[in-house]
Amino acid sequence: MIDEVILEDIKKIRTDLKGNAFTSKRVLITGGAGFLGSWLCDCLIGLDTEVYCLDNFSTGKAGNVKHLKDRDNFKLINEDVCDFESDVKFDFILHLASHASPMEYQKHPVETLRGSSLGSFNMVELARRCDATLMFTSTSEVYGDAEIVPTPESYWGNVNPVGPRSCYDEGKRFAEALFMAYHREYGLDVKIARIFNTYGPRIRADGLYGRVVSRFIVQALSNKPITVYGDGKQTRSFCYVVDTVLGLLLLSVNRRAK
Repeated sequence: MIDEVILEDIKKIRTDLKGNAFTSKRVLITGGAGFLGSWLCDCLIGLDTEVYCLDNFSTGKAGNVKHLKDRDNFKLINEDVCDFESDVKFDFILHLASHASPMEYQKHPVETLRGSSLGSFNMVELARRCDATLMFTSTSEVYGDAEIVPTPESYWGNVNPVGPRSCYDEGKRFAEALFMAYHREYGLDVKIARIFNTYGPRIRADGLYGRVVSRFIVQALSNKPITVYGDGKQTRSFCYVVDTVLGLLLLSVNRRAK
């Protein structure tokens, strides 16, 4: 799915990105048919990058990348990140594959943990063989029920390792530890982005996945009551998809970021 709003936003990202760090490079994007992954695919396709979009469509949508299928520099791979094998020498691996909705990952805890553990191990080994830069989308959930707000990166977190959300936050924490171990032992170039709440076109509003912004919009358009959990005093840090995607791309090519 692509429209004038998305096209204009993609143009802005490419303009702000500047440089040619991705030109003629091979980039593997896991979870490439998902919300953020598909935006990354769109941005890189226009930079003469060879884009390999890996997705098993457990949460991603084929419609997000359907318009790219006939592009010579785009390859869609329908496969699980835990099982993926390739002889291609990638320059960048952008590892986004994961359930992201709390209700959804709590319904699929084993699959969620497999992606963050076995999937991440598979990707870090592939990155080591290719000597590729590995960028990982972690989450604010690694801080758990933070006792310090706003939460600095230096905060180690307050996570329940056996709670219903642990399949997601502990999985992401494991992946972060794994990638840092490879960086320290093998010198692998790894980048970790702890994403909070991103919203924008293509974020799913269906079923268990529906997030607060998309759910509010759908309910308002349907003239239904707005669902608010708890006492309504919760706060969240929201970021528009353009800013998140640009940040991920800049992080991936920033030689100073470790």
